[in-house]
Amino acid sequence: MDAPISRYVEAGEGVWIGYQVFGDGPYDLVVNDGWMGNIDANWELPELVNFYRVLGARARVITFDRRGYGISDRPGTQGQLAVEKGLEDMRSVMDAVGSERAVIFGAEAGAALSLLFVATYPERASALALMSPLVRYSPTEGFPWGFPPEEADEWIRRIEEQWGTAEFWRWNLELMGFPDTDEDELNRMARWSRLCASPSAALAIELAERDVDVRGILPTIQVPTIVLLKEGDRDGPWGGAEWVAQQIPGARYVEIPGPEHFLMAADTAAFDAIDRLAAEVRSEEAVFDRFLASVLFTDIVGSTATAASLGDRGWSDVVQKHHATVRAMLARYGGSEIDTAGDGFFASFDGPARAVHCALKIKEAVRPLGVEIRAGVHTGEVQIVDGKVAGLAVSIGSRVGAQASPSEVLVSQTVKDLVAGSGLTFEDSGEYELKGIPDRWHLYRVLN
Repeated sequence: MDAPISRYVEAGEGVWIGYQVFGDGPYDLVVNDGWMGNIDANWELPELVNFYRVLGARARVITFDRRGYGISDRPGTQGQLAVEKGLEDMRSVMDAVGSERAVIFGAEAGAALSLLFVATYPERASALALMSPLVRYSPTEGFPWGFPPEEADEWIRRIEEQWGTAEFWRWNLELMGFPDTDEDELNRMARWSRLCASPSAALAIELAERDVDVRGILPTIQVPTIVLLKEGDRDGPWGGAEWVAQQIPGARYVEIPGPEHFLMAADTAAFDAIDRLAAEVRSEEAVFDRFLASVLFTDIVGSTATAASLGDRGWSDVVQKHHATVRAMLARYGGSEIDTAGDGFFASFDGPARAVHCALKIKEAVRPLGVEIRAGVHTGEVQIVDGKVAGLAVSIGSRVGAQASPSEVLVSQTVKDLVAGSGLTFEDSGEYELKGIPDRWHLYRVLN
């Protein structure tokens, strides 16, 4: 198979994303690569070419480089490496190639984007296949897998001192079960990595991945799912794959024989499992009434006292200007106004970072009106009832907003975990009891 032609699509904000399409199988397969990638340079690695040949014989394969990677734009503005930005990249590529629904394949760090996409846009995914999924970078209570601090520090040191060299890849490939890689292959990998990212870009990507934690959205996945793992990875950082499958309703765990980390062209059991999954769902008519959304609640602080001091006419003028300001910010950040009650707004967003940035901008934009707002943001599973977003996540978002102080934006743990790489910073605000909501909830104050 010859290397396919690379093309570009604009994914918003003037960012251009490189993509390729190859193969002629009966279903679409969107591939989210792991740690690094360059869709042109990938075709210089023989083992990867063999892997692509197998995929292309079974599916119409859609590959792309997320912003910040490979041949795609590498914007210098803060926040462009957030997983949420990958949603825009992925959806734009699927639209460009005319893929309405596809099997989404996410490997390693690419699993986080795959999970977030499938949870947010379930109607665009016929199924989900995860390989060695990285849902959280480091071990924590209840999740013993990942890279402990000393290994994480070693990755940083190696990137800073050896990025793009054969020495780096000799060390890395030994970790992944390839102890005897020859010099030619090491040099090919070194060249490939230089084309994937510069040292500073590689470091930024590594650091952004460290803060990602998508465990909270696993129970919201509705599409048929399989989770794959090579046998040799069971006791390593990727060993949480079976646990991931247990958290996703109805997901199947498939262990593939072999000591090495990479999925190889000869691993037919993995490809057969994906084929079977695609065949099972190909004739189904998907109906989804639930999806992942980020909800934002705002309201004016001390509105009763302010209205009394301004009088009816003055207060009415302030409220009108406040509403116009909030609606302008919602339009800027892609929010959908769901409801307005008095001096409060309820809106939903496709991504949590946009919701938080919108809340911050609203807070600043209404100050010249002589009022302060408080805001709360939560991300969770919602449904459409009578044309409006509803569900427990909405109630939680409202309660989070109610806990905020004047000119404060509070977010739930889920929001904080999903916005890694967005440039947002947080301060622990403590645990709260949210009225009518079970358990205690950890909330965070946005500092930007």
